[in-house]
Amino acid sequence: MARLNLLEETRFEKIPVTIYESSTLASIAVAHRIGELIRSKQAENKTTVLGLATGVTPIKVYAELVRMHREEGLSFKNVVTFNLDEYYPMKPTSVQSYVAFMKENLFNHIDIDAGNVHIPDGTLSQDQIAAFCLEYERKITHLGGLDLQILGIGRTGHIGFNEPGSAPNSGTRLVTLDDLTRSDAARDFGGKENVPAKAITMGVGTIFKAKEIILMAWSAKKAPIIKKAVEGEISGEVPATYLQLSQNVEFVVDRDAASELTRLDTPWLVKDCVWDEQTIKKAVIWLSQTLNKPILKLTEEDYNTHGMAQLATEKGPVYNINIHIFNKLQHTITGWPGGKPNADDSQRPERAQPAVKRAVVFSPHPDDDVISMGGTFIRLADQGHEVHVAYQTSGNTAVWDDDVLRFMEFTIDFNKSQGLDVAQLQNMYADMRIFTQSKQPNQADTKEVRTVKGLIRKGEAIAGARFAGLPDERIHFMDLPFYDRFKYEKVSDYEDDIRQTMELLNSIKPHQIFAAGDFADPHGTHKICFDVVLKALIRLKETEEWTKHCWLWLYRGAWHEFAIHEIEMAVPLSPQEVERKRLAIFKHQSQKDIPVFPGDDAREFWVRAEDRTSETARCYNMLGLAEYEAIEAFVRWRF
Repeated sequence: MARLNLLEETRFEKIPVTIYESSTLASIAVAHRIGELIRSKQAENKTTVLGLATGVTPIKVYAELVRMHREEGLSFKNVVTFNLDEYYPMKPTSVQSYVAFMKENLFNHIDIDAGNVHIPDGTLSQDQIAAFCLEYERKITHLGGLDLQILGIGRTGHIGFNEPGSAPNSGTRLVTLDDLTRSDAARDFGGKENVPAKAITMGVGTIFKAKEIILMAWSAKKAPIIKKAVEGEISGEVPATYLQLSQNVEFVVDRDAASELTRLDTPWLVKDCVWDEQTIKKAVIWLSQTLNKPILKLTEEDYNTHGMAQLATEKGPVYNINIHIFNKLQHTITGWPGGKPNADDSQRPERAQPAVKRAVVFSPHPDDDVISMGGTFIRLADQGHEVHVAYQTSGNTAVWDDDVLRFMEFTIDFNKSQGLDVAQLQNMYADMRIFTQSKQPNQADTKEVRTVKGLIRKGEAIAGARFAGLPDERIHFMDLPFYDRFKYEKVSDYEDDIRQTMELLNSIKPHQIFAAGDFADPHGTHKICFDVVLKALIRLKETEEWTKHCWLWLYRGAWHEFAIHEIEMAVPLSPQEVERKRLAIFKHQSQKDIPVFPGDDAREFWVRAEDRTSETARCYNMLGLAEYEAIEAFVRWRF
C-alpha cells in the first residue's frame, strides 16, 4: 500500500528522486554509497571507476569521503577517476582550475594513485583536443565503463558542461559555454569577462554509459531546474531531461531543491492532504492565481476541477473558506510596521505595545536596508520608533577600482588646498595605480585599496540612513570579520562574528529585528549574516529577558521575493514613499548603473526593488484586495 501511495504521489516525476532534509545529510548518504561501492569492488579485487563532478554541490560528499579515509580506513588504491569537465583554456595551477579544485577537496587527502586520476587537459592546443577526447573515451571503455557517475546541475539544465542544444549521444568534446553558465562562474573569476568561453566536457552519451548515475542539487536556487529536469518533457534545451531515458539514474536533492516538485509545491494535485491552515492558504491563493479570479469569486466547481475537492468537502462550504483566507491576507496589510499604538492588535501583524519600539535593521551589505525595505525603514523612523541600522559587512568587494583612484585623487587635492602635506598620500596613490593596473582576475585587493572601498560604501550608507531619518548614533558599522577572511581562507568558524552581534543586540535590547532572509543571494553573504544573527539570538535567549519580547522579521532583497502565502506582514507604500525609497537607494552611487556584481539581472538595483514591490502589490490586488503602488513583504522567524 505504501508503495502505491508513493507511486501516486510521484506520478508527475519521470526520474526517481530521493529528498533529504539537508544537503549535509544527502551528501553523507551519497558518500557512503560511494564507499560501499569501493569496498565491494575491493573485496572482489576489482577496480572502481568513478565519474566525478566539481563545483559547490559535491564538496560535502568529498569531505565525507576524506573523513571515511582518515577515520574508517577507506582506501582509494583501487579507484580510477574521470572528471566530467575542465574550462578551456585553463592551466592546472590556476585556482579556478578543476585540477586545483579536486586536489584541494579530495585527491590531496586520500591514498589514490596519481596515475589513476583523469581530468580533461585545459592546456592543449586546439588541434590536439579531438584526439585527446577520443582517448579519454577509450580509457573509460577499456576499464569497463564508469561504475558510478556523480553529477551536479546548472541553472541552464547542463550536466557536465553539456549546455542546451547538446545531443543525447554526444561524446567528450570541446564546447562553448552558455552565457548564464559564465555569469554563474563570474565571481570565481573576478568578473564574467574573465570566465573562459569554452570547456572540454564528457558528453551526454558518455555519462549515459555509467552503470549508475547520481545527480545532486541543493538550495531553492536549483528548484526550478530540478522541476524541469524531473517533470518536464525531454528536450535538448534542458540537457538534464535526457536522464529520463536512463534506467540507472537517481536524483538526490535537499528539501529546498525539491520545493517546486508537484508533490511538495501543490500536493493536493497528487494526493489527499492534511489541510492545515498554511496548506489551505497556499492552495486557495494558488487556485485564485491559476484561474486569474479574485479569491471571493472562487466556486465549488473551481475547487473540484483543480484537485481541491477534498478541501471543499472537509472544510467547506467553499465561500466560507474564501472569506477566511481573504481575511487572513487582509490582516497581513498594515501601515504600522512597528505596531499601531492604542489599537486592537489581535488581527494585526505587529503588537501595539510598547507604542515606541526599539528596532534594529540588519543589512548584510551597506545598501540592503534601503533596497529591500527602504519604505518600511523610513516609515518606522517617521512613526517615532527608535530605529537602529547595523551594516554587517563593509561591502568593499563591490566597488570599482576606478572609484578608489578617484576618491584618492579627491583626498590629495583637498589636502593640497588646505596646505597640508600630501607626500604619503601620493606614494600610496602611486602604489594603488600600479596595483590596479597589474591586478589579476579575482586577485585580493591590498589592505589600502580595501580600506578606501570600504570607506566609499560607509559614506554612502551613512547618507542613505540619514535620509531615512536616523541620527548618526544609531548607525552601526559592524565590519564582521568573516567577510574579509573569506578572501584569503575557508571560513568555518564564525565565533567572533556571533559575539560581536550579541554585544550590539544586548546594548540595544530591541523589540524588533529585521534581517535579510534572501538566501538566494548569489554571493552567500546574506545567508551567513542571517545565521550569525540567529545564533546570537539563540544564545542571548538563554540569559536575557528582553529576547522574550523580541520579534525577528525577515525581508528579501533585489534577488527574490516571498511567495504570497508566506507573507505575514505587508507594508503598503504610496507613490510618494516609493520615490523617497528610490532617493535613499540613489545615495549608494557606487552601486548605480553597472554594479561590480550584478548577477544575471541587467536591471539596476533600484529598478529591481521597485519592480519587485509593485509586483507584490499587483498580486494582492489580483487576489481581490486593495490596489497599492507597492508593498514590502516580511515573514516572522520564530526563534
